[in-house]
Amino acid sequence: MNYGVKMKKISLLGSTGSIGTQSLDVCRMHGYEVKCLTANSNVNLMENQVREFKPDLVCMMNEDAAKDLKTKIGDTSSKVVAGMDGLIECAVYGGADTVLNSVVGMVGLCPTLEAIKAKKTIALANKETLVAGGNLVTNLAKENSVSILPVDSEHSAIFQSMQGMPNKKAIKKIILTASGGPFFGKKINELENVTAADALKHPNWDMGAKITIDSATMMNKGLEFIEAKWLFDMPNDDIEIVVHRESVVHSAIVYQDNSMIAQLGVPDMRIPIQYALTYPERLPSPVSELSLADYGKLTFYEPDYDTFKCINVCKNAIELGGLHPAAANGANEESVRLFLNGKIKFTDIAYLNNEAMLNAPDVQDFTLDDVLKADRAARNYVIEAVK
Repeated sequence: MNYGVKMKKISLLGSTGSIGTQSLDVCRMHGYEVKCLTANSNVNLMENQVREFKPDLVCMMNEDAAKDLKTKIGDTSSKVVAGMDGLIECAVYGGADTVLNSVVGMVGLCPTLEAIKAKKTIALANKETLVAGGNLVTNLAKENSVSILPVDSEHSAIFQSMQGMPNKKAIKKIILTASGGPFFGKKINELENVTAADALKHPNWDMGAKITIDSATMMNKGLEFIEAKWLFDMPNDDIEIVVHRESVVHSAIVYQDNSMIAQLGVPDMRIPIQYALTYPERLPSPVSELSLADYGKLTFYEPDYDTFKCINVCKNAIELGGLHPAAANGANEESVRLFLNGKIKFTDIAYLNNEAMLNAPDVQDFTLDDVLKADRAARNYVIEAVK
């Protein structure tokens, strides 16, 4: 049932990941047309999605996976493409009006830029787009009169809390809430020998491995700090991070009169996903209703910046500006990969990220090519440092 809301036609980038599969839950409930699906290499799940949603176009980033999928769905009308060219083809596909970008990592930047040029509405769950692309992305969106609707729970919460006050000057500051991850309360010396299995035990959210590690290091919150700066055009000093263990208050804003408006809900990504797809309308969702009485109490703490140094890396990166955020992000993707593969310690991640970030060239007026070069250089810096 569409409740009178215009049914958007969606190109879903990253359909087999955590955000992607939850996005399809929303599409399934409301009967949205899914015109394109993309994934990296999960052929079996993609085959199931293709058979259910019947997209016009399907992309697998892995060339061998694309060939396998083409064989498996040869009896369908869905066209299979591959690689970055295929991903971009899905992002600009004429049959879709909204691109929901839920891919993980820097791979999401180029298709977002191309989708903006094609004047698609962007529902953005790929934080690296804004972290690395910064004003390249926001300026292009303004030039093309394209809306970027946040899907991250924190940024969606801020966006929702702003709906009652269109005058941005009325906003005093943004409060980003953080779960604190699985190592809340630990000191840095206690984290020297934690394993990837330890770090993957998130208390509240079911996410992919990379994002779960980012939550454990709190790099995720640092990246969201940068993303919030670009999404909401806020000075760095007016963005505050607060640890909220229950993940019920998803974020808040403080107005000039010191009134605080927050968005609350159970920790389920389908609420922000659905709001990005139905904005400005609200529909029934597949998510259960929040019971404050069941929680009993909600707690809030200052972050431990001495232990979770990745937050500082990101704050310093956005202060330095230019290519430094792109370098911090690229270094982190490589550091997390090395940690998951048992090549470095958990505590090495922040150190390597910081060193690679500081090594970035001081270029403030940058191009997409500059961003991609800074990303590669930061990854190589981490690899060489570990060697």
